[in-house]
Amino acid sequence: MRIRLVLFVFIYCGCANAQLSVLTWNIQNLGKSKSDTTIDCIANTVKPYDLLAIQEVVAGNGGAQAVARLADALNRKGYKWEYCISDPTQTTGGTTERYAFLWKPSRVKCIGKAWLEKQFAQQIEREPYMATFDFGGKQLTLVSFHAVPKSKQPEHEIKLLSQVTKEYPNLNLVFLGDFNCPQSNSVFTNFRKLNYQSVLVNQKTSLKRSCKNGNCLVSEYDNIFYATRKLKRINSFVVPFYTSFDNLSLAKKVSDHIPVVAQFSFN
Repeated sequence: MRIRLVLFVFIYCGCANAQLSVLTWNIQNLGKSKSDTTIDCIANTVKPYDLLAIQEVVAGNGGAQAVARLADALNRKGYKWEYCISDPTQTTGGTTERYAFLWKPSRVKCIGKAWLEKQFAQQIEREPYMATFDFGGKQLTLVSFHAVPKSKQPEHEIKLLSQVTKEYPNLNLVFLGDFNCPQSNSVFTNFRKLNYQSVLVNQKTSLKRSCKNGNCLVSEYDNIFYATRKLKRINSFVVPFYTSFDNLSLAKKVSDHIPVVAQFSFN
């Protein structure tokens, strides 16, 4: 009996270590306005996962520092973390922002330097931020993206985004972030034709102004799209951090979006 138990634990741990957990989160206005308490709340929310993609980092004073504060908070919670921050996006007249990636070097390694995809600088308001990571000798490239608001028709940007697959045909691309558009929209047809699949279906990810009858979420905006030929989705879910707060007003001091997580193994 003891041998069977040890064997089960060995197999379970081995399977868990063979899975990579990826989190994406639009942390509203991640900058100097975030208190140390808020940064600590963010760190507690994301610390179980291996690789993080963060959108809506403030481009001006305090944005890069907030990411550094988050990394410092994470480093005090049991794992060493590394991070990189993008330059401000080359906006064509809208809001410029930064992106960030954070990861556990004991689990994944960043290959080369992350980059803003400049080919879209004049066509996409916040051009995507990309980085390649190695996990146990296999690689994937995250394409972190924050689309324009729904009122500005994000479908146009999403359609352009699918062209990244033509620019990098040999990379194992994972598109993730805040698309301001549900996965059911026909604009994602191009991705599906290329055998990309969303990890969430019919899952709302942004917060309402107030909860009604226990319903606190309003729009299906955040998601992760992966190539089914290269990755196997083991699990996917959202992290309802707002349930730790007495009301949504307090939760929104952290963000008006909730994190999306996917656990992958490599085909």
